[in-house]
Amino acid sequence: MIRKIFCLVLLLLLGAGLMRPAPATAADARLNGVLLSRIGGGTRAYLYLSRRTQARYFTLDHPYRAVIDLERTQLGQAVRLPQQWGLVSHTRVGVRPNGALRVVFVLRSAAAVHLTWQPGARGGQQLLIRLSGGAAPAATAARGPTAVAVANAPPDSGRDIIIAVDPGHGGIDPGTIGAYGTEEKTITLAIGKLLAQRIDAQRGLRAVLTRDTDVFVPLRERREIAQRAHADLFVSIHCNSVWDHAIKGAQVYILSLHGASSEAARILAEHENAADLRGGVQLNDKSRTLAAVLLNLSQTATISESMTAARDVVRAMDGSVPVRSRQVQDANFVVLRSPDIPSMLIETDYLSDPVEALKLRTYWYQKRIADAIFRGILAYFRAHPPSGTLFAEERQARMNRLLARN
Repeated sequence: MIRKIFCLVLLLLLGAGLMRPAPATAADARLNGVLLSRIGGGTRAYLYLSRRTQARYFTLDHPYRAVIDLERTQLGQAVRLPQQWGLVSHTRVGVRPNGALRVVFVLRSAAAVHLTWQPGARGGQQLLIRLSGGAAPAATAARGPTAVAVANAPPDSGRDIIIAVDPGHGGIDPGTIGAYGTEEKTITLAIGKLLAQRIDAQRGLRAVLTRDTDVFVPLRERREIAQRAHADLFVSIHCNSVWDHAIKGAQVYILSLHGASSEAARILAEHENAADLRGGVQLNDKSRTLAAVLLNLSQTATISESMTAARDVVRAMDGSVPVRSRQVQDANFVVLRSPDIPSMLIETDYLSDPVEALKLRTYWYQKRIADAIFRGILAYFRAHPPSGTLFAEERQARMNRLLARN
């Protein structure tokens, strides 16, 4: 009897609106964007969220899918889903119970999935999803031309020479902002893509881009991409800036073991190295990393090769574009600290010069710079081809023909 009375009172209260269920709490996170890119041998997806939330994933077959569930997340307005890029054939989203949002990447083949949270812009977070496994097909025409990033061929006879092209900055790190609001990250990406296209068009050479979209990639990860691809050369593309707007011209840097070659080079190195801090990556292991490089005897030989390659690039650029210094500079750039890969950093020109900033925004000038860098790289590898490569075979064939004539 008491139980019936209690139930009746409860129903009356609910009907009167005195004990209505609490309204659903607003979503803790908002998905503001989805981006796909190809880096190294796999495909990467970036989910840009207003804040970090619980993320779970699983994979399915028939068809192959990578499924990401984001707890208490709503889909932001005007979010465009990328389609047909790398391992991903298409992308879709759906609302799940309890306010969860599901993001589904339909894949062309089975793939391993790895999730990593990274700091995003304006206090947000980005969820990096690494997809690796099957072969990544070429990009569709709708996304525009870009280099196909592939792993280095095995050390068999006639393999391609792998060149890691590193467009500096990106994503939340714009780099130098020069005249007319020109952002360094935009210029370096454009030049990097053009350089990768020239490399891929040359028989015996293959390009690997550390980034092919506007995303932030930590400095050490850029080196790791080159190392995973077994790159034979690492070329980082940047733009310069200085208080004197009349200064212009390109400069080429390699790693210095004994400090920067000048105070200006030291300041520039500190500026570029700060990119990691902007991305939220702490550099508390900097001294250990540098110490390890210093202790690695192979670094001396690598720097010697870097110097030879850099000189060829300076010679090729001189005459095609303004060159501020015909001497290769050296500085302690984090991105150049690969102990086993010859590396250089090219400051293509000064965005602080209004005239050069306007030129750097144009396709024709970006292509002129990319073409000049390519000619220098080509000259270096024709004279110093790595063993087991097609260039080495062709060089040996030329020498055999010369010997036969004598």
